[in-house]
Amino acid sequence: MPVNSRNILKKITDANLVGRGGASYPVAQKWAAVKSALATRKIAYIVVNGAEGEPGVKKDGYLIKNFPQEVINGVYLAEEFLNPAKVHKIYFFLNREYFRAYGPGLKKVLTLPKYKKLGEKMEFIVKPEILTYISGEESALLNLIEGRKVEPRLKPPYPTEHGLHGHPTLINNTETFYNVSLVARGKFKNERWYTINGSVKHRGVYSLPADLSIAEVLHRTNNYPSYSFFVQVGGEAAGEVLNSKQLDQPVSGAGSIMVYDERSTKKDRLFKYWLNFYHEQSCGNCTACREGTYRLFELFNHPEPDHKLFNELLDNLADSSFCALGSDAPKPFKSYLKNILKK
Repeated sequence: MPVNSRNILKKITDANLVGRGGASYPVAQKWAAVKSALATRKIAYIVVNGAEGEPGVKKDGYLIKNFPQEVINGVYLAEEFLNPAKVHKIYFFLNREYFRAYGPGLKKVLTLPKYKKLGEKMEFIVKPEILTYISGEESALLNLIEGRKVEPRLKPPYPTEHGLHGHPTLINNTETFYNVSLVARGKFKNERWYTINGSVKHRGVYSLPADLSIAEVLHRTNNYPSYSFFVQVGGEAAGEVLNSKQLDQPVSGAGSIMVYDERSTKKDRLFKYWLNFYHEQSCGNCTACREGTYRLFELFNHPEPDHKLFNELLDNLADSSFCALGSDAPKPFKSYLKNILKK
């Protein structure tokens, strides 16, 4: 059956497609919500999130470089589904590196006859050099496009109903649009893209079944270490740290696996890297995160750090932060202490 605006949602639903920005939210559910909101609204927006603020994640850049037409085709299908007459504008969000390197390739695809009208609606937004992480959160990204302070919005309402300039807005990750294109052509095989970094022989981006365990991904890519190691999964900042006996679970989040050589990795150096990231990337919107990340940074660098207070601050961040930056901050520290130091 040819793909059209009426059956693409069914194809996405049947494929059990989930978003690949990190949250794994059902794609069909999000698309249907925007379509439903448009029943009584005149304007909608589409936002393509391809800026990759989580350290260690490289899959979106790989896709934009190697499969720009598939990505653009996914956006085209989204516009067709929502109704081109109602989609007022499309924004493509990229970091500076990706925009310089791969922007020309994307723009070239947009000159093809099929995508010419799409290209007339598309505007590229380049990620600011500060607050690079939080600007990738969907509601913070909307604020960025609107010229407001880059910080998360209170939800509900959700962007699907009240997004950019108050209108229904579809926001999906680059890999998600790529997968939609595969679904439409009957080529989707329930695979996802994994980024593998760290102390391995073959760093890179790999397309493999989405239900593989961490260990299976490392084995299939010939990256399973022969030495004592541990991993951080989902991202190099917010990812969970696991020892080599805990790798029978699927890869979470944005699909990255960072491999550490346990013999040469120093805890203090690793903690300092994470603390620097969270301290620098906090948008300052909520007191818990703004003060908490600063105090953690300050405590860690004290000649005689108060370990009990450090852990209490981690718990407070998890319970009181407004967005995922603060609430996820304790994850790498606590999982390292539990799974690596106390294994």
